[in-house]
Amino acid sequence: MDKKSAWIYCRIDAPEDTHGALKGQYERLETYATQMGFIVVGSSQDLGSGLNFERPGLQAALEAAKAGSFQVLLVDSVSRIGRDMAKAMNFIQTISDCNINIYSPMEGEIKLSDFAMPPFQL
Repeated sequence: MDKKSAWIYCRIDAPEDTHGALKGQYERLETYATQMGFIVVGSSQDLGSGLNFERPGLQAALEAAKAGSFQVLLVDSVSRIGRDMAKAMNFIQTISDCNINIYSPMEGEIKLSDFAMPPFQL
């Protein structure tokens, strides 16, 4: 069985990484990749707000996804993608359209259907 290629994306909501949080995130995701049998082929990271989706690390992951450079995106949690749920859902849809699955050690596979609203009932 061929191992799937993975991209690691890390983000912290801080202007600088004084406590090594990005390194910790990366190491957790690298360990998770090994446990899942994925081969890490690239990574990117960002510092700053999860409300802004014009982050260089996120854009690098998206460009690599569109280029078909990997099959799995690894994030610590869906909140690392972003905190604006509509924009996060849009990003997840775009990644899914590239035939890429998103995984988190805490949340498992992250799918757009996980965010579907239940029907409104009176």
